[in-house]
Parts: sequence; structure tokens; C-alpha cells
Amino acid sequence: MTTNLDLIIPNWPAPANVHALQTTRNFTGSNKGYSAAPYNSLNFGSHVKDNPMHVAQNRQLLSQFLPSEPVWLNQVHGIEVVDAANTSCAPDADASFSTQKNVVCVTMTADCLPVLLCEKAGSVVAAVHAGWRGLCDGVLEAAVNKIIGHKLCRAAQIKPADLMAWLGPAIGPKAFEVGAEVRAQFVEKDKIAVSAFNVQNSKFLANIYLLATQRLNNVGVTSIYGGGHDEDFCTFTDEERFFSYRRDGDTGRMATLIWLA
Repeated sequence: MTTNLDLIIPNWPAPANVHALQTTRNFTGSNKGYSAAPYNSLNFGSHVKDNPMHVAQNRQLLSQFLPSEPVWLNQVHGIEVVDAANTSCAPDADASFSTQKNVVCVTMTADCLPVLLCEKAGSVVAAVHAGWRGLCDGVLEAAVNKIIGHKLCRAAQIKPADLMAWLGPAIGPKAFEVGAEVRAQFVEKDKIAVSAFNVQNSKFLANIYLLATQRLNNVGVTSIYGGGHDEDFCTFTDEERFFSYRRDGDTGRMATLIWLA
């Protein structure tokens, strides 16, 4: 039996063999996930305080849309990137990639930025968890470098310009308030980051979409779609559709998934 999930299909010109999904916290219609408040209802995060059985049941519901079990990560806000086809269960990492068919890369978020990458000819895909710490420290650059450094990608002479990116739902630029120390860390790494921060009283409003775009551009990825480009997402303000850690504290996690067919 097919269950109707409220899914977002990334709007990007990926090749036909690249498949990607973005979950929300909901099913369509009157269907509900298994998680109770405050994780209601379609929570995929096993690291929050939700009932583990409910998380497993939610993941089982998702499986009907996937060719295999996703390679779930233990995300630590770092820059480690793993090959999803050759890794153990739940490695400490914040990005995964694959050159093999039917291997599902996944990242989980609830305000942090999920980033999907694929090669324009459909030879490799990746999913990246880009919270502000990982983004500042270079998780996107690490993912791009890991991809183009893979033996198959080297043999095919794949370059960063051959990749495209999709930026999924994250906390929006009118809601992401940070301190001066966060702004200073980004600007220290990249001077142009100053344009991604607007003054808000004694704080700053950060545009995580622009920060990610700048970092991707810096390493040669210029084909970028999704949040901040052609779609308007904000996990913080859209309470009906998205989980938000900044808004709610204890909450669930959405999943952003990609694989080669």
C-alpha cells in the first residue's frame, strides 16, 4: 500500500538517473506519521528524544520511495565526508557521496542547510549537512573535493564546474539571528561573507543560502538551485511544514535524500 507523504521534489535540471526527495514533517491529507508531539509527525532523527520505534516506523514508511535503506549518518557539525557505498552504519560524518546505483545518501536537518550535489552527466551524487559551523569550516568544499578526488571521477576528469547543487529548506535570512562572533568567523575565512549578514539591533541576520552559494562558487560550483535561488523555504517560519530547532528546541528532523538509478 502506498502512503502519501508531503514530499518536495527538488526543482533542478538533474539528469534522469538522479533521484532526490526532501521530506517535510507531514503526510498529505489526513494521514499521519508515527511520532507524537513535539516530534509530530514524520520525524526521521534517531538522535532526538523521540521513541526509537516511532522513528523506525517512519523510516519504514519512507522506504517505499527508495531503492535501498539510506546510509544514515551521525552528524556532528564537522566536515567529514564518506563514501556511502563503502561505510559502516551511522559513521560520524556530515556528508556522503556515491558513484554506485541505488545507494541512498541522506542528511537530516531542522534549520541547518541540506545541500544536494550531482554531476551534470549523472555519475555521482552527494548529500551534505551544512549547519553554520560545518559551513564555516568548509564542509561544502570538503564534499566537492572528495567527489572530484574519487578514482572514477578523476578518470572521467570531472571538475567542480561539472557539478550542480540544490539548497533545501533551512532557516531563512529574516529569521537566522547570530552574534558578532559568528559573523567574524565567516568573514575571517572569506571576506565576501560580509554581504551575507544584515545588522539587527546588536545581532546579525545571516543568510545561510548566500553563504553556501559563496562557498560553492569559490570552489567552482556555479549551477545552484533551490532555496534563495528559485524556491522560498524557511524552516523557522513555516511551522506547519517544517521542523525547526531554533523555534522549538526539542523537535524532529527532516530527511534530504539522493541516489543514482
